[in-house]
Amino acid sequence: MQETGLVLKGVGGFYTILTQDNEEVTALARGRFRLEGLTPVCGDRVEFVRQKDGHAAIVEILERTNLLIRPQVANIDQLVIVLSLSAPKPDLLLLDKLLLQAAPLKIEPLIVFNKADEADDALLSPLLVEYAAYKTLTLSAHTGQGVPALKEALKNKISCFAGQSAVGKSSLLNALLPKLNLPVGNLAKRALRGKHTTRHAELWPYQGGAVLDTPGFSLLELKALEQPELDMAYREFGDAPKSCRFALCSHRSEPGCAVRSLAEKGSFSKGRYERYVELRNQFETLFKERYD
Repeated sequence: MQETGLVLKGVGGFYTILTQDNEEVTALARGRFRLEGLTPVCGDRVEFVRQKDGHAAIVEILERTNLLIRPQVANIDQLVIVLSLSAPKPDLLLLDKLLLQAAPLKIEPLIVFNKADEADDALLSPLLVEYAAYKTLTLSAHTGQGVPALKEALKNKISCFAGQSAVGKSSLLNALLPKLNLPVGNLAKRALRGKHTTRHAELWPYQGGAVLDTPGFSLLELKALEQPELDMAYREFGDAPKSCRFALCSHRSEPGCAVRSLAEKGSFSKGRYERYVELRNQFETLFKERYD
């Protein structure tokens, strides 16, 4: 009899599946997947059958809502982007990149400002204004401030944690799931960069959903977006791109640009607009390299 479950991790060709009865089962993938060029990944919803030897066999990979390449994980509902309010200094360009890459995949972002116990209000207040178009939480993994609100936001969703190293992703996951006892990287003193502590993609069941930590500084490879996708990813733009004089306005120097007009009037932050221009230039370079 076929059953349905969620792939929590895959190591050495063996997959750990969480069943609908919250039982963990070890499974192998049927050989036909290799012939079809398919591989089950963390986050996949699959159909499997139990074997007499106590293992199981994955017989079907159900349709994915999205698929990330690095880390390789499917069906993410929510991207929890963690930033530090002390050290390391918030990398807002990375934050904007993650927001951009999540948008076309229909992944809802949640921006978490961690280390609130060490925060300077002069840093926090502008950030809350700058990202007012997105859901944000301010908390401290160290003191527990705001952690209940994060727990509520994670209910019944598959959530992927991302951000710079040493911002406290693993500390937050330890606060949510103490049994994990994840290693926490110390901030390197010289470069103020965190050491990589997360080794592979693995989902941990949590309150009807699951959570995932990600290794390194970023969740996704930077993908060049076409102008319509880019416009839609910037919530601050609203319907302004439709009022630009040119249909595919890049909002940099074109006359009659409604988006640049909003930026000049202070309708959204100068920093967000400047980083938009920087990313738009990067995308233009990526497109040129692709077709040269």
